[in-house]
Amino acid sequence: MSILHGLNAVMMGGRHVLPLIEGGKGVAATNHLSSGAWALAGGVGTISAVNADSYDPTGRIIPQVYAALSRRERHEELITYAVEGAVQQIERAYEMASSELKRGLGAININVLWEMGGAQRVLHGVLERTRGLVNGVTCGAGMPYKLSEIAASYGVHYYPIISSARAFRALWKRAYSKAAEWLGAVVYEDPWLAGGHNGLSNAEDPRQPQDPLPRVRDLRAVMRESGIPDDVPIVMAGGVWCLREWSDWLDNPELGRIVFQFGTRPLLTVESPIPQGWKDRLLTLKQGDILLHKFSPTGFYSSAVRNPYLRALEARSERQVAFSTTATGDHQFLLDVGVGRKKYYVTRDDLLRAREWAALGSSEALKTPDNTLVFVTPEDKGVIRQDQSDCMGCLSQCGFSSWADTETNSTGRLADPRSFCIQKTLQDIAHGGDTEWNLMFGGHSAYRFAQDPFYSNGFVPTVRQLVDRIMTGD
Repeated sequence: MSILHGLNAVMMGGRHVLPLIEGGKGVAATNHLSSGAWALAGGVGTISAVNADSYDPTGRIIPQVYAALSRRERHEELITYAVEGAVQQIERAYEMASSELKRGLGAININVLWEMGGAQRVLHGVLERTRGLVNGVTCGAGMPYKLSEIAASYGVHYYPIISSARAFRALWKRAYSKAAEWLGAVVYEDPWLAGGHNGLSNAEDPRQPQDPLPRVRDLRAVMRESGIPDDVPIVMAGGVWCLREWSDWLDNPELGRIVFQFGTRPLLTVESPIPQGWKDRLLTLKQGDILLHKFSPTGFYSSAVRNPYLRALEARSERQVAFSTTATGDHQFLLDVGVGRKKYYVTRDDLLRAREWAALGSSEALKTPDNTLVFVTPEDKGVIRQDQSDCMGCLSQCGFSSWADTETNSTGRLADPRSFCIQKTLQDIAHGGDTEWNLMFGGHSAYRFAQDPFYSNGFVPTVRQLVDRIMTGD
C-alpha cells in the first residue's frame, strides 16, 4: 500500500490499474516476462512491439536473419518477423498475468514507434491476431495521426507520446477528436530526461532543460479546452525515479489525474530480458554518463550511455571538413588524402587536419549529405558500407542508408556515414552483445542505480519487489 497521499489505483483504459506504467523500450528491452510480471503486479505492462523476439517450438529465440537480396524484400521479411514476434510476446504476457487481467486488474499495452518501418502494417497485423489481449497502444517517435483510427478499429485504447501541448493539440484537431472515447491517456515524455528517442523540437535547446511541471500544466489546459475530462490521465514519463519527488503532482487540481511511467528502473529486475552484462553496467553509471545526441538515423535526438560506441561516433563527426568541388572562397586547396582521384577543395587548415587524420589511420574520406567529408579507418569504412548495403528498412526513413518506406524506397539524400545501423546494434546489445561497443539506451537518471540503497550489494529485485518499492514512494 502506498504511503503517499493520492497514489492509489486509477481507472485507465477501462481497467483498474496502479498508477505505474512500464515503459516499452526499444528492440527486445521489454518482453512478455517483464511486461507480464508488471501487469500481474497490478500496473500496466508494456511490451515493445518493435521487432520483438519470436520463439521456435523449443522456446529458443529465432534470430532475425535476412536472406532476401533486395531491400524491399528484406523489408517484407522484417514486417513478418515484427508481427509474429509481437503476437507471441502478447500471448505469453497475457498468459502470465491472466489471473489478474481476467479480474479487470492490471493491463497489457504494446509500444510501437510511428517512424519504424511498416508501422501501420505491423500494428494492423498484431492487433488483428491478439483481439481481447491488448488493452492499449502506446506510440511516439513522430506524429502518429492514424494511431487513434487504427486502435479504435480493434476496440483498443491509444496512448500517444508527446513532448509538448502544441503537439497534442495538432494531433487532437486533425485526428484524435474523431475517436475520443478510445483515448486511454496522454503520455508526456520529458525530451531532456527520457531514455531512447526524444521529442525535442527545433525551437527547444537540448542544452537547456525545461521544468516539466508547467509543460504538463499547459498540456492539461489544452486537453480541457478540447473537452477531455480530467479523469483521462496524463502519464509523466522521463526522469521519474522515486515518487516522493513528485508528491506535489498528486491530487494537483492544475494537472488532473497523473500516473507515472518508469522506463529505466524496470531494466534492472529479475524478469528484465536484457543480458546480464547490461544489467551489471547499469550499476556502475555515474551522473553525466548519459548523452543526449543526434547520431540516430531517425533524425531525432536520443539518450544513451556515453560508452566507447558513442564516443567513436562523436570522434568520427569531429574528423569532418567542408568541401567545394571548385576552388572558391577559402576553399583553394586540393585535398590529397582519402579521396583517390576525386577533386575536392578545402581550406588550408582543413587540409592540414585531414593529412594528420590520415597519418593516424583515418585515411578514408566519406561524403555526407551536408557537403562535408568525414575521415574513417579502412576497417570502419568497410563496416559502414556493409551495414548500408544490408539495410532491411527498419525505419520509415533512414538517414544512414537513405532507405524510405515509399514507392522509390529512397529518401533522395546521400546516405550519411556519421550515423549507424540502429537495427543491427539494438539487436546485438539486446541479445548479449558488447555493452561498450553498442548503443545502450538509458534515461538520464540511470546513474541513480549506483546511489539508491535499494540496489546495495548488487541487489536486483523482481518486478513485484520493484513495484512494491515504488508504491512506498521510494
